[in-house]
Amino acid sequence: MYRPHAWIVNIGNELLIGRIANTNAAVIARELTLMGVIVKRIVVVGDYLDDIATTVREAVGSADIVVTTGGLGPTDDDITMEAVAAAINTPLVLNKAALEMIEAFYRKRGLQLTRERLKMAYLPLGAEPIPNPVGAAPGAYINYSGSHIVVLPGVPSEMEAMLKIALNRLAHILPELCVAEEGITIEGIPESSLAPLLRRASKLCSDCYIKSHPKGHEVENPIIDVKVTASAPDCDTARSKALAVLDYLKKLIQGENSA
Repeated sequence: MYRPHAWIVNIGNELLIGRIANTNAAVIARELTLMGVIVKRIVVVGDYLDDIATTVREAVGSADIVVTTGGLGPTDDDITMEAVAAAINTPLVLNKAALEMIEAFYRKRGLQLTRERLKMAYLPLGAEPIPNPVGAAPGAYINYSGSHIVVLPGVPSEMEAMLKIALNRLAHILPELCVAEEGITIEGIPESSLAPLLRRASKLCSDCYIKSHPKGHEVENPIIDVKVTASAPDCDTARSKALAVLDYLKKLIQGENSA
């Protein structure tokens, strides 16, 4: 079964200088993974039109799904829509549906439609606006040359609300697949000693991914979270696969301890 590949492009100088943590990347990556998509790359780009356009152009040429966040607001450095339009060689135009969304948002609050607010209604030609249930700026969905581009805001509350809408737009290309994750915490075994047991356990399931996450000291106080991600046509089977790998790992550990 083919699983779509995705790039996530997070835009904003505030990410590059460490002013805020890039939580959007983690949220999007997890949602896509659980829906059967393979996330191939996460890229952070500053608020520079050429850099954004170049990155989006490369992403479109490499992935089935491209999700961007950030740069949709009313200020001069909010240039993501313009950059996406440049990346796919299409003009930026006033989108009637996006304009209606923005007008309704500000009318409800007794505010006029200024030049800066109108700016948020300009989308790449052919884009479908994604409504923003939380804020003012709509996002965009673009089907371009076999790639599905989703443009979302950077404010986490807005992004998360709009991501759900965007994923519904992508439903027709998502695999009929469930991805389940199960985990255990192992104490008292250094990760270097656990590694060969993880290798053996991973061979139990070709559709599973097993990963260790050390939390304590390697020798003095080893604490390791082990996560197994499994995929299958239905969630019960996927979960059973993951649990079977963990059960086998536990038996391997018990065997090592009793040796």
